[in-house]
Amino acid sequence: MINMANRHFNLTTDPWIKVIETSTNREQTVSLITLFENAQHYRQLAGEMRSQDLAILRLLLAILTTVYSRLDAHDDRYLWLKADFEIDEETFDEEDSEDDLLATWQDLKQAGQFSVGVVQYLKAHAADFDFFGERPFYQVTTEDYDSFVPQNKRVAAGKGQVLVKQLNRQISESAHTPSIFAPKSGEAKNELPVDELVRWVITYQNFTGVTDKTKISTDEKFSNSAGWIYRINPVFAKGQSLFETLMLNLVLVNAWQEDAAYTCQKPVWEFASIRDYITQRKSQILPDNLAELYTGWSRILHIEWHETGVQIFSAGIPMYGYDNALIEPMTTWRLDKKTNAYRPAVKGLRSLGIAMWRNFGQYVKVREADDVHEPGIVVWLQLLKRRQLIAHDAPLMLNTVALISDGNATSQSPAAEVADDMQMQADVLFDTQKGDRWPTRIEEAITFTQTIGTDYYHFASDIGQIRNLDVRSFASGMSATFYEQLNVPFKTWLEGLQATDDREEKIKAWKNRLRDIVVASVTDVMQSSTPRDISGISTKKGPLNIFTAKNHLMYNVRTHLDLKKE
Repeated sequence: MINMANRHFNLTTDPWIKVIETSTNREQTVSLITLFENAQHYRQLAGEMRSQDLAILRLLLAILTTVYSRLDAHDDRYLWLKADFEIDEETFDEEDSEDDLLATWQDLKQAGQFSVGVVQYLKAHAADFDFFGERPFYQVTTEDYDSFVPQNKRVAAGKGQVLVKQLNRQISESAHTPSIFAPKSGEAKNELPVDELVRWVITYQNFTGVTDKTKISTDEKFSNSAGWIYRINPVFAKGQSLFETLMLNLVLVNAWQEDAAYTCQKPVWEFASIRDYITQRKSQILPDNLAELYTGWSRILHIEWHETGVQIFSAGIPMYGYDNALIEPMTTWRLDKKTNAYRPAVKGLRSLGIAMWRNFGQYVKVREADDVHEPGIVVWLQLLKRRQLIAHDAPLMLNTVALISDGNATSQSPAAEVADDMQMQADVLFDTQKGDRWPTRIEEAITFTQTIGTDYYHFASDIGQIRNLDVRSFASGMSATFYEQLNVPFKTWLEGLQATDDREEKIKAWKNRLRDIVVASVTDVMQSSTPRDISGISTKKGPLNIFTAKNHLMYNVRTHLDLKKE
């Protein structure tokens, strides 16, 4: 693990972040300072999991948001801030501050790299990023840990431990349930180099399950919560380089909440002490700034270092609620009609195979009357486009990365990871044309596409019935395969749309492409037909065989797509 005689690892100067270098296409491991100095030369983050990359992306954004909410692109303090970066009420004006922040974003984009101020910030806060320091990064000391937990849970008692293989979300193995298909076996599951341990500690704080039962002592009882990102439906923008990705997601102005005012950023390491941070968390008040939200903990972790390995102690802390937590920009939302509150539209195992484009209306408000709260990151991108800070024909790629739990309320262990994306031109995504907006027409295309998907499911059900199979299981499998065949063509169609296109022609082109996909899929089924498929069976509605099933499907396709028979 590490040389115990010389324990040192500082995230600002020691390499721990995995990236892909653009020029060589090779993986590198870099420090925070190296990353921010060279973000324009890296294609993307390249950690062990996409969800790990998302957790680290939010940490990087917390640093950038903190710096550039205080300093402009020339590293000068905004005139409406005091020396301690608090608001100067005498000079502060909300509209002027918004203009200044957007000017900073524009200057950084034009420069093509981050300013020296980011490195200066990291050097000034180097002690806060020391993994073995007096205030170890994303950890607490023995003294602090013992002061927070009940006496029988203190470090000396040896209780409340989580194993390295539980932090590692590629394994997520508890002491009682072995992970059979893990990338490591035996004792190797609990061995990690320090740089990888750092990545998993950050990831674990964001994607914690609830297998651990130790909690800090509070006046009011609370249940251990899963990690914050674990309970949202993540969405973020992806650029051609890591610099572009960071810039597109660098939200300096809250444009999606009414009456949202400038707030001072306060990442977790800027709290005066860990005890101050835990005191605030006990109040369960939702953070009012992104840096604090992006660096929020779900557990206090204490690591005991030994020659033979590590002991990791974990205790839950109260989590703020998700209802109307609209400051979070990286999630889709759904309206809970019982409480009239917006909640993250969490992805579950049942929706595992549903591609991002099929939920287009969750990402973009199609109609003004819809009870849809667009993701903050989408509204931010719209603001950049409206202010002409990004080109009208710029390709905007929305990404999602979801780590999905097993659905077990007592564990919430990771069961699957899903990553997806969809890309459109800015003018298409944020079409302002009245009466015939692209988002409305795209949603229309998705609706009739899913109608055809339903038609195909009925066709698959007929085949399953003819073959005397479990109809629901067989039809679900065929339906999933059919949608997989649609994903790439539909995403390609989306990417090719332009604001100046004739809507009807483009919609017709997709209808024809969709029909061709149905025909090709049915042809495959016909070519693998059996004598039983051909002879068929008798039903209450009459004879049913593969030919009648096909004819019924194609009739529905022509009807629902309003296409002439060829």
